[in-house]
Amino acid sequence: MDDLKTREWDAIVIGTGIGGGTAGRRLAEAGLSVLYVEKGPDLGDAPLSALDLDTRDPEERMSHGAWPRLLEAQLDGAWCEFDGMIGAGVGGTSAFYAATLERPERHDLDTSDELPHPTGGWPVGYDEMRPWFELAEDYFHINGEVDPLAPAGAKLLPPVQPLPASDAALMTALRRSGMNPYRTHMAARFLPGCENCFGRRCPRRCKMDGRSAGVLPALDTGRAALVDRCTVTRIEADGQRILGLACRREGQEFTLRARTYVLAAGGLGSPSLLLRSASETWPEGLGNRNGLIGRNLMFHLSEIIAIWAGQGRHENGASRSISMRDLYFMDGQRFGTVQSMGLTAGYGEILHALNGRFDQSALRRIRPLRHGLRFPAMIAARMLGHAKLFVGVLEDLPYAHNRVLPDPDDPDRMRCRYDISDELRRRRAAFRKALRAAFRPHRAMFMGAAPQLNFAHPCGTLRFGTDPATSVLDRDCRMHGIDNLFVADSSFMPTSNGVNPSLTIAANALRVADAIVAGRQPRLAAGRSLGY
Repeated sequence: MDDLKTREWDAIVIGTGIGGGTAGRRLAEAGLSVLYVEKGPDLGDAPLSALDLDTRDPEERMSHGAWPRLLEAQLDGAWCEFDGMIGAGVGGTSAFYAATLERPERHDLDTSDELPHPTGGWPVGYDEMRPWFELAEDYFHINGEVDPLAPAGAKLLPPVQPLPASDAALMTALRRSGMNPYRTHMAARFLPGCENCFGRRCPRRCKMDGRSAGVLPALDTGRAALVDRCTVTRIEADGQRILGLACRREGQEFTLRARTYVLAAGGLGSPSLLLRSASETWPEGLGNRNGLIGRNLMFHLSEIIAIWAGQGRHENGASRSISMRDLYFMDGQRFGTVQSMGLTAGYGEILHALNGRFDQSALRRIRPLRHGLRFPAMIAARMLGHAKLFVGVLEDLPYAHNRVLPDPDDPDRMRCRYDISDELRRRRAAFRKALRAAFRPHRAMFMGAAPQLNFAHPCGTLRFGTDPATSVLDRDCRMHGIDNLFVADSSFMPTSNGVNPSLTIAANALRVADAIVAGRQPRLAAGRSLGY
């Protein structure tokens, strides 16, 4: 630790998830000295279940790789507290994710007369991002099938595992009804004996995440180091540069220094840290000259639907095999991708869904009727068998009033305010209607009535752009007005897109790392000419 604390690094990366892990690897491979700083522990290859824990104890949560405190949110005006599915350990949330990494569509980044973009388009378009999408697909071993609706899309390895019989039958039925399913794009090597550990920590380095595809290869270069269980309490800066990171580890406080800093603490964590780093120079938070830091918070809405496909209905195996983009953009509306979740639904899940519908209905005051729902749930489970669960990923759009609300005195406490807009409610109703139509040949049932936010996908809180008056970061994701601070997590995204954000985060992290390296080249050349 003494060497880590006294050394001036080429780059310090705050966070080891998809963005931080990938950016640090790219910097180390380019020859830079890199220090990863991670709030949570390095759990090695320990296998652990999902992040949704039944405990509030901070130490127990951290020992499991989860954020120590529950997320506090004001949702549509009502305060609540819940598990936000936020990781705190090497690999971050990605160590537990489902490893579905898909490219966004061209219209997610670009605007055109045929497919206008809600914000006018990203400052870096699809064609400019393409090389880093391809590099990310290589780093994360993405395998699957080409989307029939986008034959020039992702650069893929062929699928590794055979389809379960019921999934193959369902894909055939979907094609027969006019849909265009394909094998989901997965970030996994599927080593022999693969346990399909999607949604939990993999002990075999088979699933590609921020740790296995980022941190570990970076450490292997010999130019990177890691300090875990380390909280960055604030970022010290003057008017133009970061001077150091004030840190606390095991009761000791110290400062870490580097030439360049990469902030990758997540869509909630990164803006929280900046807002806590207020000073005389930055009274409203570091870099927060226009009050934009933490605003424009977006999640995805998840629409979970159970499908009984007939053939193989008693097959209980969970498989994340099928994706479709037929509903991605329909009738001028931005929806998103639809994919199998790798989960099945039986009696308990059916009863839960029926109870949820009942609680939203006009009969909810007649409580004895609720107990009677056990019988139709039991009949459905016996007659139809297990259903396959699919999720529709509905794009969210930025609204300035949806924002991060950090506690200035408690770095472990993350809070946010989020109101579901009328526009999103209308689009959700249209999306559900489209989902019903898409699966009409099969028995189907939505597994929830109320909107379900995906709290594992926070983004947009440090949006990038070309105008400092309307964005926090420039097109290279360098903070406006701060020479040596870059951001490499989901915070940079001006829109949430219609897919899981992980591949976009990884591709942009590679782009940011290359921008850092390119910016150092003139200084390195000058140093060599002076003999050092």
